[in-house]
Parts: sequence; C-alpha cells; structure tokens
Amino acid sequence: MDLRLLRYFVAVAEERNVGRAANRLHMTQPPLSRAIRELEDEFGVLLFERTPKGVALTPAGTTMYDEASALLAQADRIRSRVTAAGSATLTIGTLADTAAHVGTRLVAVFRARHPQVNVRVHEADLGDPTAGLHAGLVDVALTRTPFDDNGINMRILRSVPVGLVMRDDDPLAHRSSVSATDLTGRRWVRLPPGVDPVWTAYWTCDAHDDTAPVMRTIQECLQAVVWNGTSALAPVDQPLPTGLVAVPFHDRLPSSLVVAWLKTARSPLIRSFVQVAERSYSLRDDESGV
Repeated sequence: MDLRLLRYFVAVAEERNVGRAANRLHMTQPPLSRAIRELEDEFGVLLFERTPKGVALTPAGTTMYDEASALLAQADRIRSRVTAAGSATLTIGTLADTAAHVGTRLVAVFRARHPQVNVRVHEADLGDPTAGLHAGLVDVALTRTPFDDNGINMRILRSVPVGLVMRDDDPLAHRSSVSATDLTGRRWVRLPPGVDPVWTAYWTCDAHDDTAPVMRTIQECLQAVVWNGTSALAPVDQPLPTGLVAVPFHDRLPSSLVVAWLKTARSPLIRSFVQVAERSYSLRDDESGV
C-alpha cells in the first residue's frame, strides 16, 4: 500500500474539499483527484461522495480514514524511532577561524537535513593543518591549503590570495604588493616543531628561526606582528587588528578554504556534509557577487 496515496486521502478527508487539500499538500488539484480515484480502484469502493460544499466520506471512506490515520501515525513513529536509534555523531574539525568563514548557512542547512545527528566540533591550532583528520580525531574538516593531502579528499570552497601582514608604519606597508626579494632579512613567526613541512614553508616563507617563540594560533601570530614587528602571512580577507595591514604577496599561490575528509571514509553523513558545504558556500558567493 502506497503511504503517499494514504496521505493524500487523509488530507482530502480532513479538508472535505479537494481544492483545499491540494493547497495543503502543495500540489495541483488534477493529480490529487487522480490519486483518490487510484485508491478507490485499488479497493473497489467509493471513498467520497460529492456535496454542494465539496466532498463527504462514504461509510467505506470513514473506515479508510480511521485505519489510514492510524497507519500513518505508526509509520511516522517508526521513522522517528529508527532515526533516533541510529542517530550518529559527526565530528567536524576546524582550523582556527575556518568555520566562521563558511558562515551560519552551513549549520542551518545541515541541521535541517539531519536533525537527529549529534555534531561535535574539534578546533585545531596551527600545528595541525588537517584539523584532526590525520590524527583520526574528526570525520570531516574545514581547513586551509596547502598541506600534505596524502590519503585525503578535498573540495575547494574558496581560494583566497595571501598577503604579508605588517604594521602600518612598516616601510612596505604602502606598497601595492610585495615579492620574495622584498622580504630578505625579516623576522618571521615560528610554527610548532614537527608540523607538516608543506604547511610551514608556505606560511613562513621557509624561514628558520629557532630563537623565535612558537605560535599556535592566528591571534598569537597577529599579536607578534603588533608588538614585535614580526612578519606573517595571512589570507587577504583575514580580519586584522587596528594598526596592521596585509599587502598582497604575489609570489604565493592562493590558499584555498576546503572541506576535507579521509579517502577511506564511507559515511553518508560525510558525503552529505560535503554537499551542504559546497552548496552553502556557492550560495554565499552568489549573494555577495563573488
């Protein structure tokens, strides 16, 4: 028995009018009328009779309404109980402020699609560009490239040029752009030891200064620039404290904001999250005119 037809029948029975039932079901009247005739043909009885105001249930229709209502309620309970029993947890890794860059739309759309899923967020520092993927701490990650992506799938949400972050009184602060030759002799922020060398080389211009303090967060890096005039790279759309500027650095390829997951992962929740992330960021760019 087609539950869809039963839902159509119940709507007509409760509205006592095919037109009103069609509006309630967000459909047009002709296919709804055909569905009712299909149900009557299946049982070989008339379920409604016409009245000046619409339709009324026949005795067979009244029995059908009672049974269909009970069956649909049971079907809804089954769906709810099975979903609750199989409710899963999705752990999302974020690197620094990457989640904020994606926006709240992703959260709203994913929650609407999977209201029973328990979502946990693991925020990684600059010492783990995979935001917990390689360590097995998360199912999916929102992070930035470049990093060692061996064993990792990625979808690019947005690519952003990077710039050299400096104080606004720096001799290079008013340049339209800088290159690697302009940066000789500058002090750089130092990322934690043992970090992915691809990641470290990109964000520190492959500088090696063992005397510099280790920086684990974006804010620590920015404050090192504010207080000590240390050099750091950041996406050009990175919010900066007063007194700092980011001058485009054209010797670096853009860094991409990505959603990433392990190639061995098979969870449908991960696939759904990736789809929602791609769609959410596409809509955000469309609305902002990017």
